[in-house]
Amino acid sequence: MTKLYLLMRRSLTVFLMFGALVSFAQGQVTGKVTSKDDGSPLPGVNIVEKGTSNGATTDADGNYTIKVGANATLIFSFVGSTTQEVAVGSQTSINVDLVSDVTSLSEVVVVGYGTQEKKEITSAVTSVKSEDFNKGTVNDPAQLLQGRVAGLNITRPGGDPNGTFAIRLRGVGTVGANAEPLIVIDGIIGGSLGNVDPNDIASFDVLKDGSAAAIYGSRGGSGVILITTKSGKAGKTQVDYNASYAVEDIANSINVMTADEYRKVSGAKDLGSSTKWLDVVTRQGKTQVHNLALAGGSKGTSYRASANFRDGQGIGLNSGFQQINLRLNLTQKALNDKATFTVNLSSTTRESKLGNANSFRYAVIGNPTAPVYDNTTDSPTAGARWGGYAERDIFDWFNPLSIVNQSTNDKKEMKILASIRGEYDFSSVVEGLRASVFYSNQRENDLFGASFQRTAKFSGQGNQGRAARATEERANQLFETTINYDKTFDKTNLQILGGYSYQDFFNERFSAAGGNFLSDAFTYNNLGTSLDFANGLGSVNSSADGNKLVAFFGRANVNVGGNYFLSASARYEGSSRFGANNKFGLFPAVSAGVTLSNLVEIPLVNSLKLRGSWGVTGAQPNFSYISLQRYSQQGYFFYNGAYGPAYGPASNPNPDLKWETKTELNFGADFALLENKLTGTVDWYTRTTKDGILPVNVPIPPNLFGQTFVNIGELRNSGFEVSLNYAAVKTANFSWTVGGNVATYSTKVVSLRSGALSFGEGGVLFRAGMGAPGQNAFNLVRVKEGDPLGQLWGSVYDGVNADGSYKFKDINGDGKSIADSDEDRAVIGNGLPKATAGFNNTFTYKQFDLSVFLQAAFGHDLLNSYRGFYENNESTTVGNYNIVKTKYYDPSVTKAQVNSFHVEKATYLRLNNASLGYNFKMKQGSPIRNFRIFASGQNLFTITGYTGVDPTERYSDNGDGVNSAFNGGFPPQPDGLSPGIERRTTYFTTRTVTFGLNLGF
Repeated sequence: MTKLYLLMRRSLTVFLMFGALVSFAQGQVTGKVTSKDDGSPLPGVNIVEKGTSNGATTDADGNYTIKVGANATLIFSFVGSTTQEVAVGSQTSINVDLVSDVTSLSEVVVVGYGTQEKKEITSAVTSVKSEDFNKGTVNDPAQLLQGRVAGLNITRPGGDPNGTFAIRLRGVGTVGANAEPLIVIDGIIGGSLGNVDPNDIASFDVLKDGSAAAIYGSRGGSGVILITTKSGKAGKTQVDYNASYAVEDIANSINVMTADEYRKVSGAKDLGSSTKWLDVVTRQGKTQVHNLALAGGSKGTSYRASANFRDGQGIGLNSGFQQINLRLNLTQKALNDKATFTVNLSSTTRESKLGNANSFRYAVIGNPTAPVYDNTTDSPTAGARWGGYAERDIFDWFNPLSIVNQSTNDKKEMKILASIRGEYDFSSVVEGLRASVFYSNQRENDLFGASFQRTAKFSGQGNQGRAARATEERANQLFETTINYDKTFDKTNLQILGGYSYQDFFNERFSAAGGNFLSDAFTYNNLGTSLDFANGLGSVNSSADGNKLVAFFGRANVNVGGNYFLSASARYEGSSRFGANNKFGLFPAVSAGVTLSNLVEIPLVNSLKLRGSWGVTGAQPNFSYISLQRYSQQGYFFYNGAYGPAYGPASNPNPDLKWETKTELNFGADFALLENKLTGTVDWYTRTTKDGILPVNVPIPPNLFGQTFVNIGELRNSGFEVSLNYAAVKTANFSWTVGGNVATYSTKVVSLRSGALSFGEGGVLFRAGMGAPGQNAFNLVRVKEGDPLGQLWGSVYDGVNADGSYKFKDINGDGKSIADSDEDRAVIGNGLPKATAGFNNTFTYKQFDLSVFLQAAFGHDLLNSYRGFYENNESTTVGNYNIVKTKYYDPSVTKAQVNSFHVEKATYLRLNNASLGYNFKMKQGSPIRNFRIFASGQNLFTITGYTGVDPTERYSDNGDGVNSAFNGGFPPQPDGLSPGIERRTTYFTTRTVTFGLNLGF
């Protein structure tokens, strides 16, 4: 009994001691979990003590409290983020930043009319999130994507702050329609990029192949870019302020002779001064950007409101802009959370000084010995008549500073976009059934004003002055309704989409221009004072056009056990722009994929999905009514003592005009290797474009007009795309991620005919004239059946003759070479790149972050028109203009004649963007959520052998035209069949350095 008592007492003592030890070892840990991306608190994060069921969850502010045992390790997990483990040790407070799991196959990707998990995608779709956007001074949303997506080329030669970016997806895929991808902003088809500020964009999703874009039918032929703007979420209200200030300088121009070099050339006209004309018409550009955003919400409501201000000053005098953008995104739940209403509102106002790129052109060729000012009446540069600016009485010579200072070229823009979506979940009636209704209205108005003073020689009106106004208003209304069904049967998930779409476009324009003013005081604001109108010489034009689209569309996605995937879609669409016999077209698509890594174990492979797709998309013409018989003014007639307008046919009818169609086949693979450190995508595609919409010459009679728009021509292009991302190093304090993409292109002109009709003579077409002075007869581009698209055409350089003229090869073998004969000309280059690439390195070290992004294009040529006109010692050149002096300058050449010698390899590697930032650590309880400062540089250097302004590829040709009210507010229609020409109105390239901060509360 005594022994039993002693044993029980000892056992109780041990039990109590163990209990006390456990009690002593347990501790309480508190902390906060935030997003590494933007510093926002993360509610609903799961925190579990490793090896136990003990756990906790963060509240709406990201805070948590948990009791743990000795030697505990906490596991933090959250959907869409990388799981983290933290050893507690002696810590009582642990704050964690969770990083987005960008390699996760559960990542949600936006597709046409919905979303899918990345693992389910069976077509070529690339998603770019905000953390991967280009940094620095970005004033156009397109810049955010530049070089980031394989096969997506975004270019803007030069540094014009008001210049637009050319966007091409998978090269040139059309012969007569819009070559730009379709833009969809928060579901608004045909949304304007100018109505969304870069700071408000959350992601881009690029639909690259035919199967992904077919759901958009007649407008998906050039690809689709889906833009999702930022929205609020439930939780604490957040305020973000971003500000930056940038300076930019000329990165490159054209090399010309100095005054001293010019004087040494035989025949030079020494006018007694030494002037650096490029310095006269340029300055240091400055840009400031401010963005303020307010976001938050409650259980049933979320919102985000933002205001953006941009003030940009270009390097060219009188060029720049001021822009204000306002945006509100609001989401409201209702009816027991079964109904969701989403309202998006945005407004953009922009006032631009367009300047005049001709000031650059004449600064390059201006005589370096001419003075800037000359108020005399009898000197070689007498300028008393021209407002005191030195001018010369010779052809095509204008004072560059006078062009800028004695002219006005303004533009005002107003863009308003409003949309509302209502969605209801009918799952209580039919499981997985949802329906939605969507309406949007986009209004855009452009107002141009341009004038030349009476003393401006460049106006071409003597001493009379010129002025013009032009305006255009564009309206775009969209109504859509969709039904979605989502149901899982055992291991098979079925998603069905059905919808109807109606879209109405209307545009109207008005312009007026006149000269012979009595005063310069009104610039373009009082055209009624122009004596041209009193004399019947003023011009007034107005026009309006509209078109409508109606579509029925559907899609079915099947997911079998997370291993096999199938998608099929179709859009049946009608447009008022086409002939009476072909108003509607069908655009089908099918794609399939298999996650091979789920079926077969492959060493070092974490995930491997193979996919293939086929789809048909379409393209519309850029104009309405081209299938109809149209009449327009054809001059004047005199009757009964007065003049009246005469009208005649402007087009022939074509009731069979239909869509341009593009059929595309794509095979690809998505993979993750080495414990998900290496991820990537590979795609190969081939596509055929048929039934291009082009005007062809027809006989009169039986036709009433000399041209008819018909479906004609065929292009075939193919390419290979690779995107890779490798997490090279990842430790507690340091990380390094390297990524890149490469795309190849090949485009062939298969046909330029349709029956007896031909676009060009005998399947050959010559385009893009060189221009004045003296070279109007020379076309620079040939388009030929059976050959690659983009051929530069001209005489082939074979040295210099004794008389100083160029010597050319005898192409046709007749013993002589005729420069202006196509029989003695040949292909001298190709303006389209064979490949493009982008390379990115991202580093983090403690609170520092560094990103470096390089961009490249390979295999394209550019015709340097400055060299073709002015890199010679011709007496006219030497006596009138400065001489272009590149590494190719040959003083023995005394005659200007464009030829293969002026076509240069334009391959380049550019440091597009580099950004260094520092993220300050915020104390717990601080009202400041995050604070980052940064410095970035854009276009810091370019490695190239090209001697012109900018080696960037040109996908179309605008001639030497500039944008102003005198041409209705718009430059000449770009010629998409004439790539590879650098014109003399190219704005000089710039190098930009930016300093800024990101502040969150």
